[in-house]
Amino acid sequence: EWITTELGAQGTVCAGGRYDGLVELMGGRQPVPAVGFAMGLERLLELRLQQAGAAAPAPALYVVATGGALDRPAMALAERLRDAFPGRAVMAHLGGGSMKSRMKKADRSGADVAIILGEDEHAAGAVTVKPLRADAPQQRCAESGLAEVLASLGVA
Repeated sequence: EWITTELGAQGTVCAGGRYDGLVELMGGRQPVPAVGFAMGLERLLELRLQQAGAAAPAPALYVVATGGALDRPAMALAERLRDAFPGRAVMAHLGGGSMKSRMKKADRSGADVAIILGEDEHAAGAVTVKPLRADAPQQRCAESGLAEVLASLGVA
């Protein structure tokens, strides 16, 4: 097991062990001796960037879906944003957690803006834009007008 203190709580970079009997446990007919390991490539990259003195760039835009049913539309939105703003990093939060924890992750990412996709917004073809670094109110806009809103915030 390789653990680092440089990455916070997610410090395990590589781990493995013997898995004798796993095949039998999973329904195999006989025990099979085995070994295995897993390695987090993103953690290796982060360590390498830290070692080189370069930090991973903060995303400019962080897409947050309000529920699991909106993960696919949120991924599609993030991809459209990457196409529309090729020089800007876009991150999408997919998966569990409360809305509060999702927004905390958006803030901790260093992103300039969170783009929130809720059920009402999705049904209306809209998003909510929440500035994370500027003292500006959040606003709802049609997805077609998102570029103008981001430009007004100095993000696009």
